[in-house]
Amino acid sequence: MRAIRVASAALLGVSALVASAPAAHASGDSSGFWARVVPDTVEPGGRVRLHANGCDQSVTVSSGVFDTVVIPRWRTTARVTVDRDARRGAVYEVSFYCGTFWQSADLRIAGGRPDPDHRPDHPDHPGHPDKGVKAGAGGSLAGFDLKEIGLGAALITGAIGTAYHLSRRRADESDA
Repeated sequence: MRAIRVASAALLGVSALVASAPAAHASGDSSGFWARVVPDTVEPGGRVRLHANGCDQSVTVSSGVFDTVVIPRWRTTARVTVDRDARRGAVYEVSFYCGTFWQSADLRIAGGRPDPDHRPDHPDHPGHPDKGVKAGAGGSLAGFDLKEIGLGAALITGAIGTAYHLSRRRADESDA
C-alpha cells in the first residue's frame, strides 16, 4: 500500500513539472524579441545601425568586427563602426542578447575576391582572433526572471504538498 502512495505522489509531482514546461517554453516564444543589422553589407571602417525590438531590458550586442555595445532598455538602436581591419568578403556573426533570449544576424564585409571554397549555405564566420574575453556581463543569475522562478517553485511546492497531504489522508482512512 505504501508503494502505491509513493508512486502516486511521484506521478503527481512529475505531472506538475510536465504541465509547467509548455508555459515556460511559451514565454520564450512570445517574447517578440528580434534583431537586425542595417545595412547588412558594409566596407571596413563603415558604420552600421543595430536594431533590437521586443526586449524589456538592455540588449548586449557583440561581434568580431566591433567592440561590444549595450543598447539601453529605453532605446531600440545603436550605431557602431566596423573595424578597419575587417576581412573583405567575410561574413561575421552579430549576436544580440536580451537576458536569456538571443538573436543573430550576419554582417558581410564588402569587397574582396570570391573564395573558391566559400559555400553560400555555410557562410564564413571567422572567430574573434583580435578580441579578448568580455567579462563582467552578468553572473550565474543573469537574465533570469525571479518572478517566474518564484511562481514555478511555488507551483512545484504546492503539487508536492498536495500529493503528501492526499497520501497521508488516504493512509489515515485505510488505518481506521
